[in-house]
Amino acid sequence: MSSSKSHGSRGNEPNEGGGPGASSAETLGKGPEETWGQKCQLQSKYLESSNSEQQDRNRVSEELITVVQEMKKYFPSEKHNKPSTLDALNYALRCVHSVQANSEFFQILSQNGAPQTDVTAYSLEELATIASEHTSKNTDTFVAVFSFLSGRLVHISEQATSILNCKKDFLESSHFVELLAPQDVRVFCTHTAHAQLPFWDNWIRRAASQHECAPEKPFFCRIRGGEDRKQEKHCYPFRIIPYLIHVQSSAGQEPEPCCLTLAEKIHSGYEAPRIPVDKRIFTTTHTPGCVFLEIDERAVPLLGYLPQDLVGMSVLTYLHPEDRSLMVAIHQKVLKYAGRPPFEHSPIRFCTQNGDYVRLDSSWSSFVNPWSRKVSFIIGRHKVRT
Repeated sequence: MSSSKSHGSRGNEPNEGGGPGASSAETLGKGPEETWGQKCQLQSKYLESSNSEQQDRNRVSEELITVVQEMKKYFPSEKHNKPSTLDALNYALRCVHSVQANSEFFQILSQNGAPQTDVTAYSLEELATIASEHTSKNTDTFVAVFSFLSGRLVHISEQATSILNCKKDFLESSHFVELLAPQDVRVFCTHTAHAQLPFWDNWIRRAASQHECAPEKPFFCRIRGGEDRKQEKHCYPFRIIPYLIHVQSSAGQEPEPCCLTLAEKIHSGYEAPRIPVDKRIFTTTHTPGCVFLEIDERAVPLLGYLPQDLVGMSVLTYLHPEDRSLMVAIHQKVLKYAGRPPFEHSPIRFCTQNGDYVRLDSSWSSFVNPWSRKVSFIIGRHKVRT
């Protein structure tokens, strides 16, 4: 009994430790108006915090939409469909990879350097003479020389300003790769690798040396120009031939290895000066699965695509929907009669870069691997119908 009373008396003692009992007592001691005011303050702070977070999210969302819209402006114009947000982001990622590859490319060149013995060094004045000699006969050609060590332009001919619609100060202060369309940077770096370039004075070296000189290897890239009358920037296709040349910028300095490029602007083969009807011929090679392997450079002014636009892509993608089954039948026939002489087939409609279709009269053949006795690739020889 006494034990029970003892427990009961302790249960009635005030909670000195500030536990739940104290809190309950304090709450009961406050008036209803004071409690309601605290609740309102807490709710107001919560709403302000929520509104601030929502405003931040809205601001970030608007900025993201603006950035994506800006990226879509630089999306390749040859793509026929309106780019989606995912397309724009993927394209931006590819551009970043290209820039990284380009940076690594110049770092390797800078580390390895170039053999400086037994080379002819040209002064800046001599470069200007070389440029004038090669551009005087062709108003659509310019000469650009950039350093392999820094990537900056050492010289660019006067005609470049009118061809690209850019100020010369802008061109002279640029890295050459900054003038390229982002999707073509990797192609440019691949074809201007230092070790594989022919010397500019190749004909002299060929006569004096018993060793074979590197052959000329033209390639295609889009170069960005200035704004037109509508204040829009465009990329123009160029056929580029690169050479290795050593330039001595000033007396007393060591000659530095540079790349001299002859860049010729490409025009549509259907506009003046037009390609003659009997010359509108080009060849392509495909895998047995209808994927482009190589495209003849003669196709560029006729189709509007650069070789790198088509290589690795399905042939069927560029055909008129009604002609795709026809192309499949052609490939099946080529595989069935592998190694036979070329045969002609019904014309096919091919979608050009501007979205129009041209009719191609084609003959087809195949190359059979002599070891595996299987078709390695299919060859198409095409003539554009008038």
